[in-house]
Amino acid sequence: MNDQAQRIEVVSDQDVVRVRQLVRSLAVAVKLSLVDQTKLVTAASELARNTLVYGGGGSVEVASVDNGRRKGIRIVFADRGPGIADLDLAFTDGYTTGGGLGLGLSGARRLVDEFDIETAVGEGTSITVTKWCR
Repeated sequence: MNDQAQRIEVVSDQDVVRVRQLVRSLAVAVKLSLVDQTKLVTAASELARNTLVYGGGGSVEVASVDNGRRKGIRIVFADRGPGIADLDLAFTDGYTTGGGLGLGLSGARRLVDEFDIETAVGEGTSITVTKWCR
């Protein structure tokens, strides 16, 4: 069960900021701890930036979820960019194609409880992450 998802189109740096703000407000609403709020906002910021920079823009959907035992936040990042040709390489700490720190995908995966990625070269990438209340 989940509440109505809120969607943000990501086409500029300002949209990445809007994603961060929305994720923070929903994380507070479902009562994630301050540490888990920070982890989720950090992961969301990194993945929203990847959507913009590597995916050429896309959308982010944020929703509160409830599995009957606990509440959480689920975020879906989707783009129609070039896709990721080598996922193993993309998850290697320190690997970057953009001159950044190279902690994007692997770092984001470590910050959330559930991480699912679907990608196809030439078709784009979809990443779904979930953070649950402890």
